[in-house]
Amino acid sequence: MAENRAEVLAGAVVLAAAVAFVGWAAGGDRLRAAGGSYPLHASFRSVEGITAGSDVRMAGVKVGTITDLRLNPQTYFADVTIAMQQDILLPDDSAILISSEGLLGGNYVELVPGGSPDNLGPGDEIEDTQGAVSLITLLMKFVSGKADSPDDPAGGTP
Repeated sequence: MAENRAEVLAGAVVLAAAVAFVGWAAGGDRLRAAGGSYPLHASFRSVEGITAGSDVRMAGVKVGTITDLRLNPQTYFADVTIAMQQDILLPDDSAILISSEGLLGGNYVELVPGGSPDNLGPGDEIEDTQGAVSLITLLMKFVSGKADSPDDPAGGTP
């Protein structure tokens, strides 16, 4: 009888943890576009590894979320909409780039603030963008030897 109670208790703990995880994954940690945020836009050549819901960080701290990702049929670039925290004001010469968390980590969007005295307002576009760099492409260049410097007389080999 004591074994049954222990099994039921263990099952209840596992079920509670699963419900908490589902609640967190459903958006308990995300910024909402409705309150406490304002939209910004950017256009990238490549957004590989980024989806709606991806983090937008500044100095490693989450300050926004990607809310929309669409292909622009005129420019063939990816148009991104960001929900930015209301209390974070970005200079209008700020840059936005897609960074990697590491060799095996995922990608996120990084904001690099500029030095302009004028700030971006709701609906403005960040013009200085840098898209995702494909790790596979970099590795292929390295393996094929195309990453060698033309100034290196030895061709990059010892």
